[in-house]
Amino acid sequence: MFKRILLFGPPGAGKGTEATKLVKLLNVPHISTGDMFRYHIKNNTKLGQRVKEYTSSGALVPDEVTNAMVKERLSLDDVKAGFIMDGFPRSVDQAEFLSGLLDDLLMPLEAVVYLSLKESEIFVRLKKRAGEENRADDADQEIIKNRIREYKAQSEPCLDYYRPQKIVHEVDGMGSIDEVFERIKKVL
Repeated sequence: MFKRILLFGPPGAGKGTEATKLVKLLNVPHISTGDMFRYHIKNNTKLGQRVKEYTSSGALVPDEVTNAMVKERLSLDDVKAGFIMDGFPRSVDQAEFLSGLLDDLLMPLEAVVYLSLKESEIFVRLKKRAGEENRADDADQEIIKNRIREYKAQSEPCLDYYRPQKIVHEVDGMGSIDEVFERIKKVL
């Protein structure tokens, strides 16, 4: 079973939710740039203040900030056995950075699990998450539209970057958490 996994998909696809289940199954850490960003924003760190400037308008955080956080995290010993990553990469430049970093660390990516989701479902899920998790970035319709545009323009091309490596596995993200998890397990 693969243990160096990138969970990929649009906002609201369930990457974090499915990552939690995969962590238990595979006994590897979950690396979420979104969680890193929220930690820094909540603790009002200098980095958090920079991140908030971007996320409050739905824009992506600059590569140099995100890349540095990812590099630091992947240098820790707990990732040697594997990891579940979500929220990164969000651009082909970041994908190239990640590939180079993982090659340097002798930990090549084994699978990209792409959770596909209809755009209409993204709105439904983000609105629900906004209420359940008190996430302001999920509550505003215009911010959601901007995030979807950003995802399609910048993040979706990452799939084409990884496809020649034969590691992309598309999984239907519709259905219950457990149904999607069973589909993920089949491709791993």
